[in-house]
Amino acid sequence: MHYRSFGKTDWMVSEIAFGGWQIGGTWGDVDDEESISTLLHSYESGINFVDTAELYGSGRSETVIGESLRRWNGNKIYVATKVQPLRWPDPDDDAPLMRGRYPEWYLRESVEIALSRLGVERLDLLQLHCWAPDLLHSLDWLETLNALRLEGKVDRIGVSIRDYRPDEGIDLAKLDLVTSVQVIFNIFEQRPALAGGLFEACAVSGMAGIARVPLDSGSLSGAWNPATYASWEVGSVPYELFRNERFGETLAKAEELKKIVAPYYSSLAEAAMRYSLSSPQISTVIPGMRNPKNVDRNVAYSDGQPFASELIEKLREFNWPRNYYK
Repeated sequence: MHYRSFGKTDWMVSEIAFGGWQIGGTWGDVDDEESISTLLHSYESGINFVDTAELYGSGRSETVIGESLRRWNGNKIYVATKVQPLRWPDPDDDAPLMRGRYPEWYLRESVEIALSRLGVERLDLLQLHCWAPDLLHSLDWLETLNALRLEGKVDRIGVSIRDYRPDEGIDLAKLDLVTSVQVIFNIFEQRPALAGGLFEACAVSGMAGIARVPLDSGSLSGAWNPATYASWEVGSVPYELFRNERFGETLAKAEELKKIVAPYYSSLAEAAMRYSLSSPQISTVIPGMRNPKNVDRNVAYSDGQPFASELIEKLREFNWPRNYYK
């Protein structure tokens, strides 16, 4: 496992992290004991950064991770969790007003609940689960979180950028108000790494970047076939994300990609993971992992090999941002 500095902190985090959304149960049925075993296997494999949120199974993911920490006697595991707003903005609103969505009483209550679920005395990284630029004009959330830092309940503060709106984090990065920014970055969503984009601003300020959904919620795993959609549990996250014509369109794109990456990598999954690792502004990449096999596959990509520059150019045409979370 290779490790990277986490922004301007003294943390050295595994460049492959454990994404905890799937173990919350909303991606399909999961067994908590199996999830704990998978987490422990990931720690033994060198992963020392875990990302979760209250939203992931209404706290189930946090609780499962907390139990894994209680059973772990090894090196430090950094846990990043998230607090969602009292009311989510409309995903189609380009400039949502955010005042009042993270009031002090709510942030404090959320922190206490997260501390209890995770079984820790201090949260390593607390992220706002929904960032929008209007929050730069009403900084009560930051005042509250800094107070919680002084009280020893939160170590570092981060934000999670709204789905497929990477540019909304640029001004925040320039102002250097928080430690980290989490953003979708994969072959289908390349905009954070483009000239003048989010990663350029992060490079100037020294802000840590966290890349989420490196496998585009499964489509870049290379494991899909025409029958995959029917195998998903009705109402699960992938079932809703890729409903109607979305699944067929995405599968077609993934099949095209396989041909492009085949001369360079053994699988589409390998190309996708290595692409998300390719930016120096990324401190860690957080794929979802439900079993030890997933862990072993992803950890194998942490070998320090540079991404082929000519392949990056060939992948430009696959920049295909679309918000299926709506």
